[in-house]
Amino acid sequence: MKKMMLLAATMLGASLQPALAQDGAAPRTFIQAGRLLADPGTGRVESTKTIVVSGGRVTEIRDGFVADEGGKIVDLRDSFVMPGFIDSHVHITFESSPSSRLDAVTKSTTDAAFDGVVYAQRTLRAGFTTVVDLGAETEAINALRDAIAAGKVTGPRIIAAGGVAAHGGHGDAHGYRHEILELFRSPTLCSGADDCARAVRLAIQQGADIIKTASTGGVMSNTAAGLGQQMSDEELTSIVQTAHRLGRKVAAHAHGTDGVNAALRAGVDSVEHGTYLDAESIRLFKAKGSYLVPTLMAGDTVARQAETAAWMPESVRTKARQVGPLMIDALRRAHQGGVKIAFGTDSAVSPHGQNAREFSLMVKAGLSPLDAIRSATVWGAAHVGLEQEVGTLAAGKAADIVAVKGDPLADVAVLKSVSFVMKGGTVVPAAKE
Repeated sequence: MKKMMLLAATMLGASLQPALAQDGAAPRTFIQAGRLLADPGTGRVESTKTIVVSGGRVTEIRDGFVADEGGKIVDLRDSFVMPGFIDSHVHITFESSPSSRLDAVTKSTTDAAFDGVVYAQRTLRAGFTTVVDLGAETEAINALRDAIAAGKVTGPRIIAAGGVAAHGGHGDAHGYRHEILELFRSPTLCSGADDCARAVRLAIQQGADIIKTASTGGVMSNTAAGLGQQMSDEELTSIVQTAHRLGRKVAAHAHGTDGVNAALRAGVDSVEHGTYLDAESIRLFKAKGSYLVPTLMAGDTVARQAETAAWMPESVRTKARQVGPLMIDALRRAHQGGVKIAFGTDSAVSPHGQNAREFSLMVKAGLSPLDAIRSATVWGAAHVGLEQEVGTLAAGKAADIVAVKGDPLADVAVLKSVSFVMKGGTVVPAAKE
């Protein structure tokens, strides 16, 4: 009986392993690309190429439409092929809606994780093979990140943030009775430099890949506390120094000029939004090597909702009207000033799966279509420290590949209709009609 059980287990284990070619090597997939932008950094588009994929990675790129005997062929000869996209600012486990305030007190961590599975699949099918989640309930986002990495569910690879924010500031809970607020209060809220160092250490202990802080007020915080600086210079410096000592980057939500510049002086790796950045901000961005993640979709979405969404609290509506129309101009000035840009949408403010709308808004702000694509590939990969893994298609890198039918360098809007997605060598099924 034991021998039979052992044999059955062995057969089951073998059935779960990838099929091998006759020579014992992993099977190969041959992606025949009509037009290929393998390295957006160079901007060079090549014709009639074949990407060879094995073991989840690109092994080589060959001239012509070729395939070896026994290999799987993916015919993209009528398509424009690129690396998978990176969205450096999402909130993958929830989505703003008229029920958001009620959901916060009725949905469990498990509910959030399962919602995240749905939103992650939508995001991946839209061509975004890597995302940075900059604010979610810790257990839910870590569980989702790990389940995707283990292949248990489908979704983009997730870089999960631990949030460190000021008591009473953006990142704390607002708009409920005091006893409800206490239930929401995160242990990584902090006041004072020493307490903020503690909060960073705790966030990393809880599994954070990156630290997200908030130097200013936020549009979606249900409080009339403005959009200026809310964390002290000393608190921000403590957060950055502690995170960097522990090998983590820091992303800083910041709208007001004072908070943008304070975060940059402290040495944050990116500023999210940057609505009121000024000439000094641009100087600091360049001096510190920090990235701007502009999240234009968030500004566009809340500006429209401020006029139409009856569920939006008045304190939020007022800020949305102020901020939304300014964000495109902020990106225009930053890009003209030579600031490094990484693509980010703040999806959850806008619906998940519509991330590619950001490309058109970036072009409206003055970026070329190629630069908009770079922000979601080579620049985004460098921003999150994954440039050796993703962002270009080259031998040894992850086989994260997207394709569209049109020419995104002529009309970036075609990126809203991705026709093919592969993540880590696995083709992502299209959504069911």
